[in-house]
Amino acid sequence: MSIQNVRLEVMQFLEKKIDHFMEEFLIPVEKIWQPTDLLPNSQNETFFEEVKELREIAKELPYDFWVTMVGDTITEEALPTYESWLMEVEGVNQEGEGNGWSKWIRQWTGEENRHGDLLNKYLYLSGRVNMREVEITTQHLINDGFDIGTSNDPYKNFVYTSFQELATYVSHNRVALIAKKYGDKKLHKICNMIAGDEMRHHLAYSEFVNQIFKVDPSEMMLAFQHMMKHKIVMPAHFLRESGQKISTAFEQFSDSAQRIGVYTAADYVDIMQKLIDKWEIDKVSGLTDEAEKARDYLIKLPARMIKISERLVIPETGHVFKWVEPALAR
Repeated sequence: MSIQNVRLEVMQFLEKKIDHFMEEFLIPVEKIWQPTDLLPNSQNETFFEEVKELREIAKELPYDFWVTMVGDTITEEALPTYESWLMEVEGVNQEGEGNGWSKWIRQWTGEENRHGDLLNKYLYLSGRVNMREVEITTQHLINDGFDIGTSNDPYKNFVYTSFQELATYVSHNRVALIAKKYGDKKLHKICNMIAGDEMRHHLAYSEFVNQIFKVDPSEMMLAFQHMMKHKIVMPAHFLRESGQKISTAFEQFSDSAQRIGVYTAADYVDIMQKLIDKWEIDKVSGLTDEAEKARDYLIKLPARMIKISERLVIPETGHVFKWVEPALAR
């Protein structure tokens, strides 16, 4: 049997548990929070007073913070790209009523869609950013798409989503802590709620990988090694400002996130180690010789990567973005 056929068989095996996964890791629409719950409600008489208070508190937050907030928002807003990519994964059938996996992806997308809605509205109300420039970058990112190096391989895709959901948890959680430090309780709660969703989603995708390790350990190990060897490409990798070429803004955005401590090279390595520990790859049995070598590579990789991360030099002063004009943000 070909590798592709085995993957399809494994996906069909896991699909039998999809209702259980959805019950455990997703929240029914009527019970989950919505953006309006966390923002000034325009139907209330106190709306303008609440917006004025939000804007006053927002003035205290520093420049790199706003750059990071914008980058995080744009990444969340590019959701159509992520859904269309996941719908192409081997084992996902969206024809007719589709199968369990397409049902999962649609409902995961529904939860994730709230994040961009919430952050976008907060940015708009804050008055701290140039929303038209933000909107142009968002449209560019969706237009440009992205290539994360997984093709339609479910094993590689689930490694990617396990990593990426944990990375977004770290980012939103750190933004929440910084907002709290500057006295912005509303933004602290907003980012905390988003971070909570990201952690649930991380737990789901990492459980999919855990289940695959039980039935196809060698191929799962090789897929994990492939993704770590080629590195996880961030969803916003093609980020660009208006009038600029593809991907020109990503490194500058990453520098801002590192300067303010929202997401660093050390965090990348830490997430890698957390996945290695979570999946207990040192205890996986029944591996082929090739998969054993992949395991050895993975176990040694974090120590090598942390040495590299320690040598990185982040510029002390940052790029001035069209999204966040210095006159609008300190």
